[in-house]
Amino acid sequence: MIDHELDLASVREATDRLIADAASWDNASAAEPSRLPGWTRGHVLAHVARNADALVNVLQGRPMYADAATRDADIARDSARPLDAHLADLRESADRFQAVGAEPADWNRTVELRNGVVDSASRIPFRRWVEVALHHVDLGVGYELEDLPEEFVQREIDFLTERFKGLESVPATVLWAADGRGWTTGGTSGGVAVMGPATEMLGWLAGRRDGSALTTKGSPLPELPPL
Repeated sequence: MIDHELDLASVREATDRLIADAASWDNASAAEPSRLPGWTRGHVLAHVARNADALVNVLQGRPMYADAATRDADIARDSARPLDAHLADLRESADRFQAVGAEPADWNRTVELRNGVVDSASRIPFRRWVEVALHHVDLGVGYELEDLPEEFVQREIDFLTERFKGLESVPATVLWAADGRGWTTGGTSGGVAVMGPATEMLGWLAGRRDGSALTTKGSPLPELPPL
């Protein structure tokens, strides 16, 4: 069962960790490349802040973004700001998200995100946790997938394998983590077993690692569609 209040607390903790790391930089560090192609660390920080406001929109029944072009333009606009401006924006946007999350609401209602995607309002705090945690890794400042809480790793693998389930472009895939946990995903044709550490599986599913640390049986490692 999803507990949005616990997830909101996890979002706050994850945000505080990210901000604490970013606060140790200087302006030049914020302008350095991130691990995301074409994005500096400033782009990542700007995206994290704007995503908080976008999810406030979702929870309040407005479109997540005005449109894709506006989303991209806002990130580009904010990417080159001084570090102090990034930090203030991260704190203020995080506070806005937490404030909306604390309001009385029907957390079982259905809300709409980008591209017609719908979900339960109760899962929006976890989606925010994903944004903060994975983009912290993307900053390339020493916070790695192995540093993520075990609960987060389990739940994000659950989420991503469910996302790819039924896609015939992905062969039927069984994943077995080193600790014995298992998942299924993909379509109905073909077949491959993927084995390895859960954090490596998460990295592959989330497009953060190439899967070279995983082993396969039956077929090569499937190519996954972009998230």
